Amino acid sequence: MEPILEVKGLRKTFPGFVLQDISFSLPRGFIMGLIGPNGSGKSTTMKLIMNLLKKEAGEVRIGGRDADRHALAVKQKIGFVYDESCFYGELTVVEMKKIIAPLYQEWDEAAFQDYAGRFQLPTRKKIKDLSKGTKMKLALALALSHRAELIIMDEPTAGLDPVMRSELLDVLRELLQDERKGVLFSTHIVTDLDRVADYITMINNGKLVFSADKDALMETFGLVKGGRGLLTPELREKLLGLRESSFGFEGLTIDKVQVAKLLGGQGVIEKPSLEDIMVHLVRGQVDAYISV
Repeated sequence: MEPILEVKGLRKTFPGFVLQDISFSLPRGFIMGLIGPNGSGKSTTMKLIMNLLKKEAGEVRIGGRDADRHALAVKQKIGFVYDESCFYGELTVVEMKKIIAPLYQEWDEAAFQDYAGRFQLPTRKKIKDLSKGTKMKLALALALSHRAELIIMDEPTAGLDPVMRSELLDVLRELLQDERKGVLFSTHIVTDLDRVADYITMINNGKLVFSADKDALMETFGLVKGGRGLLTPELREKLLGLRESSFGFEGLTIDKVQVAKLLGGQGVIEKPSLEDIMVHLVRGQVDAYISV
């Protein structure tokens, strides 16, 4: 079966910033986390995927269809959840739904009612009076009620309390029981991706750093710690985003075997978290592609 999302060679230029040669693929039935620091190009990539920006080069295919040549059909298959409310605040939940539903050929009213009940949406309340978490649930309910196959989420858990975040992540896991669907999830809260993501794609300075299976990623990188006396020039060359203190050092490596030899039985090489990986790569200003 073809991937739900294929991105090849995306390029977009702005004054002082270039998104260049971004390529990755999301298989159906999986969640991909999109990570990177502020201004790295994550939101630009998402807007290019959704055809909200005109790309200079590259190709986007959704469900096997070219997103340019089949723009209307492709948009029927995308559900988008943004971190800020895009709804009319003076309307109620029901009124907003009545505006959105006719836009989709496969709108499923029964599904919307099910999600509205499950999320405890106050359907007669004005949207401006809803909490941020409830607005996020409304956006997700609308995105899931027209049989979208690709759910694109831009910082959906930002500003949510831990309980609300957990509920949202549970919904995503359940969603993927339908193996035709896929989720592209951009966030700064990388601990959320530790819980739900299957693949991780990182962009830094407009360049693709890696796009890989999360488990393979964790096995590839090592978090190296030790006393400062161990920091030979040869070891320094192997460490990314090196941080030193009076107590010792910490750095990321993709050459665990050689680093272990250089440590000579001293120091430790730990399994990093996603946050460790992103922080050290950004600190080390890494924007060259890393094969995982």
